[in-house]
Amino acid sequence: MEALARRSLKMCPFLRRTVPATLRSLSTSPSGHRASSSLQAIASRCPVMNKAMAVQSARVGRRLSGHRGNQARSHATLAPSYPGIDSGGPFDYKGFYQAALDAKHKDKSYRYFNNINRLAREFPRAHMDAPDDKRVTVWCSNDYLGMSKNPHVLQKMHETLDMYGAGAGGTRNISGHNQHAVELEATLARLHRKEAALVFSSCYVANDATLATLGSKLPDCVILSDSSNHASMIQGIRHSGARKMVFRHNDLDDLEAKLASLPLHTPKIIAFESVYSMCGSIGPIRQICDLADRYGAITFLDEVHAVGMYGPHGAGVAEHLDYDIHAMGHSESASGQKTVMDRVDIITGTLGKAYGCVGGYIAGSAKMVDTIRSLAPGFIFTTSLPPATMAGATVSVEYQMSHNADRILQQLHTRTTKAALQDIGIPVIPNPSHIIPVLVGNAEVAKKASDMLLKDWGIYVQAINYPTVAVGEERLRITPTPGHGQEFRQHLLTALEAVWTELGIRRAETWGGFLGVGQQHPGNEPLWTDAQLGLTTDAIDLDAFAPEKVAGVAAGC
Repeated sequence: MEALARRSLKMCPFLRRTVPATLRSLSTSPSGHRASSSLQAIASRCPVMNKAMAVQSARVGRRLSGHRGNQARSHATLAPSYPGIDSGGPFDYKGFYQAALDAKHKDKSYRYFNNINRLAREFPRAHMDAPDDKRVTVWCSNDYLGMSKNPHVLQKMHETLDMYGAGAGGTRNISGHNQHAVELEATLARLHRKEAALVFSSCYVANDATLATLGSKLPDCVILSDSSNHASMIQGIRHSGARKMVFRHNDLDDLEAKLASLPLHTPKIIAFESVYSMCGSIGPIRQICDLADRYGAITFLDEVHAVGMYGPHGAGVAEHLDYDIHAMGHSESASGQKTVMDRVDIITGTLGKAYGCVGGYIAGSAKMVDTIRSLAPGFIFTTSLPPATMAGATVSVEYQMSHNADRILQQLHTRTTKAALQDIGIPVIPNPSHIIPVLVGNAEVAKKASDMLLKDWGIYVQAINYPTVAVGEERLRITPTPGHGQEFRQHLLTALEAVWTELGIRRAETWGGFLGVGQQHPGNEPLWTDAQLGLTTDAIDLDAFAPEKVAGVAAGC
């Protein structure tokens, strides 16, 4: 079928001029469950497709004639769940919404939002509904380094806001292109040692727009996607209309087998992440680059949860893998080999996590970036980020490029918290990153645990359930920051011990190694080594590393 589609694309002027999104809109009715007459009407005027449709219609008619009883029963089953389908009257939209929400409530995956208002001057504390409410401690923020309250960032944003106002005024090509965008993109390109960078409203949009554009424009492109990739990449691949091949998470053998099955001349994109945010695993970047070179692919690396957090300048895991080389300002090893970061073709990142602002970006070759800038609807038709946001993000990136103290202290707090949780039997999913996933294994219980922590202990840790994680793998996701010192950590440990006991949640030893809980596996050692953190002895009191002491360690990096 795919071969026929490719031949049709070459022969048919309509298909050659039509983007995949248009075809999807023509081929799907508003109710989403039957073919639209729009595409059929166009196809009926084609001398080839008209005959093919007639033959196919006859085949379908013969096949369905023996199954009408089953079909009727099937629609009878659908009707109660989705009122209004084939009822003879107008579609019951409210009934559809209610059925969809009822299903979410039934499987306990319905999402509740807590009103959490983080306080810049009391980080990592927050208030709930009103400023004078009792304070809660936030343990699940992606503001990993507390840069949202950094005084240098705030001062720059205040100055820019006063001078240039609240909004950008339009899209980049109309009135939203300015000195702040130019400076931010130059800074990001320098961070990743790439020729160019392009800023988007979010990294979700950056991933979606870039993969959709490349996948649809590269002829016969195939995108190979890690099975644990973020929804933004999955959506971008879907929007591209390109052929997709999913390889098992971090499985190099499976990836190579799929690459080897494709012709060398076929354009191929390997899409993967450096830090997978819900489990904390690290992608094998160097080995994937090796496979890309061998099989003629380009690499698309999402560093969203790694930028600011790894490497001597905070450029991410790809930089961290050659820590000493980049710390000395070099771009290759003594033997002349390129660094891992230089080998990656496309790097995407966010300004909304470790950098404490908002926005996303891509970085790569000048021609690749210009291609996305010129062709991606997600960039062309989106209003630019406000000047104050871009100016603040620039300062944040530059600050982390020249200061290691925040990420060192964050890593020390992560190590201490992981070890303390494991000591009291809390089931931590092991990984080498700064993420601390605590396994619960039940959506309803995870929600209860989150609610109890907030109500009874003043601790905010959001429950994570399907579809973010698989059913049966529900968890709490804890992310220490430089501000989560000993007092906060001890309070967390006491609270989790009490909640686990009251709800009867399984301890680490009862999981039998599920998701690695309770086990030590090679590859789960922290990505930051003791030497990189400035630790010189095996037995060390991490609480002794006050921020000012860490700053002294970082100065020698």
